[in-house]
Amino acid sequence: MSEMKKVLAISGSTRSSSSNGNLVKAIAALSINLFTVTIFDGLMGVPPFNPEDDTENPPVAIQQLRQQLKDADGILICTPEYAMGVPGTLKNAIDWTVSSMEFSHKPVALITASSAGEKGHAALLETLTVIEARMTAGTALRIPFIKTKISTDCIITDSATLTAVQQLIAAFSELMKGE
Repeated sequence: MSEMKKVLAISGSTRSSSSNGNLVKAIAALSINLFTVTIFDGLMGVPPFNPEDDTENPPVAIQQLRQQLKDADGILICTPEYAMGVPGTLKNAIDWTVSSMEFSHKPVALITASSAGEKGHAALLETLTVIEARMTAGTALRIPFIKTKISTDCIITDSATLTAVQQLIAAFSELMKGE
């Protein structure tokens, strides 16, 4: 029997009880037989990106982030859209990986769950493409009006959304197997 794949999940929201954080927890429960999910909780501790600090010995928070990304078989990003774009804290964390290439050829699933999310989703897809994340059409999903589709106890309450998330989980699992 093969070992369970390890997924590092990153919520682009910094709120403690965000819909995206709840979505990550729902995915962890739905995928329990396919892969294990570790939730990255250090987004607020990532210092502002500074190329002068992007050296062989970057800040400790960056060393930890990079190691967690390296150790994962796949990366799940669930994020809202802020001001028609990618939340600054999430983009900042990703910027720290450009030169060290932790996303390069790494299986990635992206869910943008927000009121609308179109522009933020497109911008993040473009960034992930540039840094060579391995994705398919099946591992990218936009969920508009997320607050009406997930409960505070991390249950996806909308049947169409649940089906779409289950399809993403299956596609992501397959993508990780194809390494």
